[in-house]
Amino acid sequence: MIVVADTGPVHYLVLAGHVELLHTLYGSVLLPPAVQTELTHPHAPEAVRAWAASLPSWAAVQAPRDPSRFSNLGPGEREAISLALEVRADYVLMDETLGRQIAVQSGIAVKGTLGVLEEAAERGLVNLRAATDALKATNIFLSEEVIEGALERERQRRAIARERNKDRQP
Repeated sequence: MIVVADTGPVHYLVLAGHVELLHTLYGSVLLPPAVQTELTHPHAPEAVRAWAASLPSWAAVQAPRDPSRFSNLGPGEREAISLALEVRADYVLMDETLGRQIAVQSGIAVKGTLGVLEEAAERGLVNLRAATDALKATNIFLSEEVIEGALERERQRRAIARERNKDRQP
């Protein structure tokens, strides 16, 4: 699986204590140079800077051949979408609304920070309520409605799983 990450999901997963989920779920993640620069910026939280300054073996920096596309986006989003197109990524991890729209219009599947946590919860890797509480403790902008939607989807998945398990018992 090929996954390219923008700054936001990595930043917030580091702060929420769940960045290792990227490795567990996707194996490896590509970071464009602009994302690496944003993660190590002096105004980034210390935990984020430290993580980005000493990347784990499963995270690699790779520059897109043509980073000038999508000039209406910030450097991180622009390079992430460009690189995702070039490497034919399975996903681009991105939270920013305009960037997500452009990625989808370009034919790239998008997953945001909350989507990563939902996928991890589906696989039994995290408790979604606890993970969203940790996420809310960061400075991420997510409405309570969006978070409640994710928690409701999780409740529905669990209800379906319980029904399946009941049907399998003799």
